[in-house]
Amino acid sequence: MKPLYLASGSPRRRELLTQIGVPFTAVSADIDETPLAHETPSAYVERLARGKAEAGRRALRADVDGCVLGADTAVVLDGRILGKPLDQADAMTMLLSLSGREHEVLTAIAILDGQHCESRVVRSLVRFRSITEQEAAAYWASGEPRDKAGGYGIQGLGAVFVAGLEGSYSAVVGLPLCETAELLGHFGIPCWQTLSAR
Repeated sequence: MKPLYLASGSPRRRELLTQIGVPFTAVSADIDETPLAHETPSAYVERLARGKAEAGRRALRADVDGCVLGADTAVVLDGRILGKPLDQADAMTMLLSLSGREHEVLTAIAILDGQHCESRVVRSLVRFRSITEQEAAAYWASGEPRDKAGGYGIQGLGAVFVAGLEGSYSAVVGLPLCETAELLGHFGIPCWQTLSAR
């Protein structure tokens, strides 16, 4: 079985892979995340997931035989990608624009083994309750929104804003586990490996 490398610094993606019993080694995968002109949000996240997998592969020695998993998540409102907030004002604008509305969360995953790359894009819909300015400011002060797409984390304090979810919870967190397990299977990497190691 080939070893798996996770091209991500996200602690949430690490936790999710660990949750399904897949051992991995994290590798650095810094890429330019600027959207291209006229690029759809779906094409954007898929390009970034593939780009991170390729960057992760380049970070390994040439003689290393393994698979690299890249992923990217975008929060999309009215066709516009909401990235990580630049500052408090940006986070407040994002949260208040999401308030009382439904938005898309797109997460792409890509696995590269050196010969070929497979990818998937998973779409989920998240509905927020109404958020007051005071709540948005208090949430920013918690520190949680700073490194989160769309300025919130569904798995943390931001969960109190989520009135409904249609789709994959783990995809909104950052790694769609059902689709990830399926893709890993295509590359001969099973889930639940840590169970048999006990």
